[in-house]
Amino acid sequence: MHVSGVNIHSDEQCSAKWLAEQLTTRTKRGITVETSTLIRSGVLEIGVRLPAIRDLAYILGVSPTTVADAWRELRKQKLITGLGRNGSWVSGDYIATQPKRLIGIDVVDKSSLNLSKAVPDPLLFPPLKQALIYASSTEGLNSYDRINIIPELKSVIQQTWPYDAEAFIATNGGYDAIYSILQAFITPGSYIAIEDPTSVRFIDMFETLNVQPLPVSCDLMGPLPDALSEAIKLKPAIFLFQPRLHAITGQTIPPGRLKELAGVLENSHTLIIEDDGMNDISSSPSMSLGQYLPDRVMHIRSFSKTMGPDLRTAVLSGTAKMIEQIHSSRSFGSGWTSRLLQSATAWLLKQPDTANYIENARNIYEARRNKLSDYMADYGVHLPQGNGLCLWIPVQCDVTATKVLASNGITVQPGSKFSVQNKKHIRVATSNIKSNYQYIAKHLNHALNSSPD
Repeated sequence: MHVSGVNIHSDEQCSAKWLAEQLTTRTKRGITVETSTLIRSGVLEIGVRLPAIRDLAYILGVSPTTVADAWRELRKQKLITGLGRNGSWVSGDYIATQPKRLIGIDVVDKSSLNLSKAVPDPLLFPPLKQALIYASSTEGLNSYDRINIIPELKSVIQQTWPYDAEAFIATNGGYDAIYSILQAFITPGSYIAIEDPTSVRFIDMFETLNVQPLPVSCDLMGPLPDALSEAIKLKPAIFLFQPRLHAITGQTIPPGRLKELAGVLENSHTLIIEDDGMNDISSSPSMSLGQYLPDRVMHIRSFSKTMGPDLRTAVLSGTAKMIEQIHSSRSFGSGWTSRLLQSATAWLLKQPDTANYIENARNIYEARRNKLSDYMADYGVHLPQGNGLCLWIPVQCDVTATKVLASNGITVQPGSKFSVQNKKHIRVATSNIKSNYQYIAKHLNHALNSSPD
């Protein structure tokens, strides 16, 4: 590829003659790769209008279909946008897809009261010092053998696992477990049934892997069986849900509803991912569809929110074949999860003090959540009881509500970030609120009744 040394700026039109001079190959792949390099390197800036497909194809001496196919690939990579008579233009300069929703969550005015991140209070985690000292002498430390899980962690985990799982693997946290499953089992274009609302990071993952989410509406008892039945008609490869405690709504699926969902899934070929990301922050016992459909369930339990995110440990169960497929897929990345962190997690799980720390944290999170909910009730806003790190509050317009709150120095997240169906809610993190409850409730009440301009 030859580059002339001239950059085409955002307010300019890229001529067919100039672009053809930069391209040294005439195949679909070559045009795609070389044009993407021009964009990534900044030669073609964001906003540049690209030449018409027929004009570029004529100068290159190729079929218009070849250029159109190259442009289609660039659109998939989100490097260009536009179609038809209006032409195409450069819309991005990253080859890799960015987790746009997650990145947006980190953009917060430092002077505001930040209720946008529903994360644990770091002061409530059990101390790690003794766990790490113990783990420093774990068997096989620093070996390059790619093990699934150390025996000690597997043994302690099995004592409280919600079903009789065939095989286990440790991962670098819950999201790593889910991403590993998707990479191992999903092909681009597949459907994934997902409870709605859901995690921001799940939706980002789906976009990155080019899979289509099928939203499954929920009530206070979890995914609606009829909604799941409708989704199953499209034969999704996976159904992903949170059976124990929903991280966004704070609700738990009762055993009766879980059995109904098993009945819906029974005659399908859909695999099931269960995300127990909140772990013992929930006051409910661990539960799983594995008691009904053990050959199709992959159950994940993460320890980040109960023992600390720097442990970077979760455990995933499934059939031996599933676990082997995930293990093989991880060879392209980390390969295995640190024995040091697995051993530290196992040690913590065996200590009575750890359970006391987690119970104390659970009670504090519940008290903080309930206290803000009680203040909201004083304004006539009655929210469902639940557990967890946040409140899910209905509003007339989530964008307007977040703007109104921001103008009063309070940052929250619009519900549309967590929903495929654009829910009219805001998510308000409660886990780190220690004061100002009345002030927060007052402005929340004002915001939820604010209409769009």
